This record gives sequence, C-alpha cells and structure tokens, in this order.
Amino acid sequence: MAKKKIDFMCTAFRDGFQSAYGARVQTPDFLPALEAARDAGISYFEAGGGARFQSLYFYCQEDAFDMMDAFRQTAGPDANLQTLARGVNVVGLESQSSDIIKLHAEMFKKHGMTTIRNFDALNDVNNLIYSGQCIVDAGLKHQVVVTMMELPPGCTGAHDAEFYAKTLQDILDAQIPFDAVCFKDASGTAVPSKVYETIKQARKMLPADAYIHFHTHETTGVSVLAYQAAIDAGANAIDLSLAPCSGGTCQPDVIVMWHALRGTDYTLDVDIEKIREAEEVFKDCMKDYFLPPEAVAVEPLIPWSPMPGGALTANTQMLRDNGIMDRYPDMIKAMSDVVRRGGYGTSVTPVSQFYFQQAFNNVMFGPWEKIAEPYGKMVLGYFGKTPVPPDPEIVALASKQLELEPTTRSPIEMNDADPNKGVAPAKKTLEENNLPTTDENIFIVAACKEKGLAFLQGKAELGVRKVEKPAAAGSAPATGASDFVLKVDGKQHKVSVNGGAVTVNGKSYQVELADGQDGPAATSAPAGATTPVNAQMPGVVLRTLASAGDAVKQGQAIMVLEAMKMEVPVASPCDGQIAEINVSQGDQVANGQQLAAIG
Repeated sequence: MAKKKIDFMCTAFRDGFQSAYGARVQTPDFLPALEAARDAGISYFEAGGGARFQSLYFYCQEDAFDMMDAFRQTAGPDANLQTLARGVNVVGLESQSSDIIKLHAEMFKKHGMTTIRNFDALNDVNNLIYSGQCIVDAGLKHQVVVTMMELPPGCTGAHDAEFYAKTLQDILDAQIPFDAVCFKDASGTAVPSKVYETIKQARKMLPADAYIHFHTHETTGVSVLAYQAAIDAGANAIDLSLAPCSGGTCQPDVIVMWHALRGTDYTLDVDIEKIREAEEVFKDCMKDYFLPPEAVAVEPLIPWSPMPGGALTANTQMLRDNGIMDRYPDMIKAMSDVVRRGGYGTSVTPVSQFYFQQAFNNVMFGPWEKIAEPYGKMVLGYFGKTPVPPDPEIVALASKQLELEPTTRSPIEMNDADPNKGVAPAKKTLEENNLPTTDENIFIVAACKEKGLAFLQGKAELGVRKVEKPAAAGSAPATGASDFVLKVDGKQHKVSVNGGAVTVNGKSYQVELADGQDGPAATSAPAGATTPVNAQMPGVVLRTLASAGDAVKQGQAIMVLEAMKMEVPVASPCDGQIAEINVSQGDQVANGQQLAAIG
C-alpha cells in the first residue's frame, strides 16, 4: 500500500529567523541556503510577512520588498512563496485602515508572493472578512487561520475543540473565500489530543477536498506528537524548519519529522541526504549570527505562560539590549495572570506582545500599576472582540488610565475614521520629507511609522546581532558594540560596550569619555534648584515633545521612549519650566537615568 505524502512548508527563512534570531537576518547572508534548499527539492517556503517585514526596516537596513524580490528570484518561478498577515493588523502591531489592508495584498502580490496565511489573534472572524477578500482580489491564494493555544492550567471557557469548531463555522458562515484552512499554534502549547479532535471536527465540517494545514512550535516539547495527531486526523500539510533554526522555539526539523514518520503510513517524500547537505550550507551561512540559548531549548513553563516561539527570543534579546535579562523569569511568571485576565486572546502576534508588554509593566512598576496601552486597548475592544469577556477590574483600570471608553466598533471602522491612518496621511508624510510617493513607500510608512520613515531617509540603524570576534590580548575594544571580560582584583566582570551604553554583568549604564586633560568641571544646578526626570525603564528615546525653556504641567509628556515595542511617555513630575533635556532622539537610556530637569 502506497504511503500518504504529507506536504510541508519550509519555515526556516521566516518563522525560523523570527524564532531564533528575533527576525534580524540580512538577505545576502541566507540566499545561499535558500538556493541549497531549493536544490534539495523544497518548493514551498515561508518567505516574509509577520515580524520579517518590520524587522528589515527596524534592524537590518533593508527593504522588505527587495528581500521578497530576491527570494522569488532564488526560489524560482514555480515555488509557492507564502507570507504571514495578521488580519486587519497586516504586518504590524496596530490595526490599519481599509486602504492600507488592500495595499498590503497588492504589494505582496506585486513582489512575487503566492499565498498569504491570514489570521486574527482574537479569533474575531470580523477581522478576517475584508482582509481575506483583499488577498483573493489581489490574485493571491488565501490560507485562512484559526489560532490555537492551551489556556493556563485552571482556565476554561475557550480554546477547546468546540471553540475552534465554532470559529471555523463562523468563517464558513461569513463566506470568506479561502484556498486552505490553517490551525496555527504559535506557542506550541495545544495538547496533541486537542489537535486531533479539532482537525477531526474540521475534516467533517469542510468539503472532502479541503486543504488543511497545521502549524506549531517545539517550545513545549510536544510538536512532533502534535504533528502526528494532526496527520492522523486528516491534515494535508505541516510546517517544518531547517537547522540551525529548528527545534526549540522554532518548528521541528525536516530531518526530525522524517525520522518520526519512518515505519508509518506517511512520508515527507524528500531526498534526506540532500536535506542534510542543505542544512550544512545553512549552518555555514548563519555561523556569525548570535543564537541565544533559549532559542534551542524546550521550556517546560510555557504551558503556564504561553509565549510564542516567534516572540520569546525577540523579547529576550530586547531585555539583553536593555540590561534587564535577569527579570525575564519574573515576566514569564507574570504573563500567566495577564492571559487569565485579558479575555483569552490567542498568544500570537500582536496579542502575545500585548501580553508580554503588560507582564513587563507588572514586573517593572508593580502588578497592574501601569496598563500597557496595546493591552489596555485590547481589553477595551479596540482590536475586536476577545473570546471571553476580560476581567471587569482590568477593563476599568484600562479605561481610567488610557482615558478611553470600551467599544464594540470594528477596528476598520475606527481606523477609516482616523485622520492619522491610511494612504493619505502616509503620502503626506512622504511629501513633507521630499520622498517618492510610491505605493511601496506609502505602505512602509503606514506599517512602520517613524522607523519606516527613518529607513527611507537613510537614517536607519543596524541592529543585527552577530558573534563578536575576540580581540587580541591587550587591545582596546573596537568601535561599535563590543563584548569582553574585565578582571578587577581577580574577579571577572562581563562588559559590553555599545557607543555610550555600557552593560556590566547585565546592568546598563550611560557613560561619556573625556580626553583626560584638566579642565573645568561640568557645572550643574544647585541642589534642590531643579527636579530630575528619570527613566522608569530602560529603552530608546523615540522622540522629544518639549525643549529647554518650555513651560510644562505635572503629568505632561515631555518625551517618548520605546521599550519592548511599546511607546512609553515620560511625564513631567511637577509644574515648571524645562531647565535641560539630557538625551537626544535615538539614545539608549538606562533604568533610573536622568532624562531632563524641571526648574
């Protein structure tokens, strides 16, 4: 009896990069591995979207549309190239207006994509109707998604097989056009028995020839079991990756799944020796990139705090950048309460980031002392309807702190009425900065805001993390980011220097270097003459809102920091006049660092 062939999409060059390297990989570095994977017989690739859109502008000094063009040229004209979209959020953390949602599909079609996997983290089907239609109208294949996860132990009310069946029925009732259905478990927490039951029910609900795809991660250690359950229940396809970004926070390796299916009625139908050769090429391509240890590990605590593989390393890397990696275990523990009280949205981008941002705030400022704006907007209904009502106490806190009322209006309706969203304001921004008003540039500014504009202006900073080569003994640290070990009185200290930011044993400081000559000491205002404005968390100065000499009121925002993908206003602690601003846009600041002074 012939074995049943199981299709797979190779996620190595999108989800693999996001899950292992925080999506910070430059295109020329991986194209030889893509070519080797193509030559090994792989013809279905995840090629962009998700975090691999914004990250290229934020960190890689690259245009994502150029990357997609190069991907298509390398993979060949017949390859199925798939990208990831977040419903009305398309490829960002915030939702978009209808004209930007339409432009997203058109631009991805123009730049060589075949299929878009389209999901809503809240499983609010209303967020998939228009976005799905735009994908089909653009001439792309639409893979509509039901998002999955396991609720923290003790929680009930959603995320069981019946809930997923109802979501699928809502998709069918809404008559959303689609070419395939995907069940997507970004945190790898859905237990295999639930995966089996979900897909078994879906197979009964869908036409006999319907194409069902299942996606998970190895984060909790059960991905191969979950894939076996999905296949047994009737799934046509699964997602697999390639070493060095496979296993751990990523998808299982092609070789691992090939091995797991040996002796069964299923096959991947691959030339496994050619796959091995392709992985060797890939490992060589990525040898200079820093691979964080948590990217290749199974994390047993994730079922209590369902952190997706694609978000885990991105967040830990940002914590490393800010010198607070030691607080990560506390944030993972805090995330469980955030999920329990937030309405059970699936822990997948953008909701997973909302969860982590709120957990971050709960650790840094105290439980529920500061509502993260995106999390607050989610519980208030600004991203759609959550699977169950959020905790009323949290809703009240969010409404008070954000000065917003709960809403049941659709995100697209609100965004279409927002004069700051859409094609027109993005085009105006380009014109004001003497930049070409191409469709690509309009979408870049709409999706990436200030950082997209900085890229188009040639001001983007490189944030790719590569392994530092050890310096020669006795030599001074090189310019740019450097890591070294400093021995003082026989005790070793791990030191990282990046411009004016110095991290010692995980704690960040801002420093200035002088020439060592005698000179007048720096002057400062007499004690008590001014009130310092200090950073409440580490981050980067995104923009300043006031200047020296300006009169300010207590609570008025004088600058905005970016921390953990959040915009964090820095408020004046008192009425007065700004005596000085001590930082500039783009500066990395440490927790507690003085940012300004109020006279």
